[in-house]
Amino acid sequence: MRSNILLICVSVLLALLLWQLVAVWGRFPSFILPAPVLVWQRLGQALLDGTLLRNSWVTLMEVLLGLALGVSGAMLLGYLLAKSLPLEKLLSPYIIASQSIPVVAIAPLLVIWFGPGLLSKVLVCALIVFFPVLINTVVGMRTVSDDLRDLMRSLHATRWQTLRILEIPAALPVFLGGLRIGATLAVIGAVVGEFVGAQSGLGFLINVGRGMYDTALVFVAVFTLILMAMGLYGLVALMEARLLRWRQHPRDI
Repeated sequence: MRSNILLICVSVLLALLLWQLVAVWGRFPSFILPAPVLVWQRLGQALLDGTLLRNSWVTLMEVLLGLALGVSGAMLLGYLLAKSLPLEKLLSPYIIASQSIPVVAIAPLLVIWFGPGLLSKVLVCALIVFFPVLINTVVGMRTVSDDLRDLMRSLHATRWQTLRILEIPAALPVFLGGLRIGATLAVIGAVVGEFVGAQSGLGFLINVGRGMYDTALVFVAVFTLILMAMGLYGLVALMEARLLRWRQHPRDI
């Protein structure tokens, strides 16, 4: 574990050093490629005046609300599709067609219909999260062994007991894999929505920096988005480790 952390730190330092050398030796203007020192200074300014924290909070709220909406809807529909083959055949063309349209093309419509406020960004996040979580929910529910279902029926278990004791634990590993993907995609969805129309958020901050040729501010916003996505991914991984402890060998616990 320590060796992995040390390796990551060394690779980050090498990347920063290479970045600094390219910026200095290439003599690029700061609006083309700012040096890491300039980005660090701009980060300090954005923190001091509250710009970064205020816009980061807006984006994080959009991501969390969109993730909650998309995951809950995908779980409910995924359970219904896994239980009903005719319903899956009926809705599959529409679900696949909805995913063939890029979110960038849908986002302007959502902004027009629901305004440039919070709701349109939450819907963009929910749409981009919905499909991977839906597919993993359906796959996870269908990985449950028929023999185990027969066992639950022989024990006269109710549908709720079967869901709680058998189906949810069996589908949880696959579902959490989809949730990992969805957690990172939600950040992309929020930024796409903010690019189209917003008055706050990290996507809005990137647009401001681009318009003012403040490339250092753009880098600050991008790195903040990366940290946000990594943090959400790490939280899902931690939740997965806690919820799936029962899968580990007793000597590994």
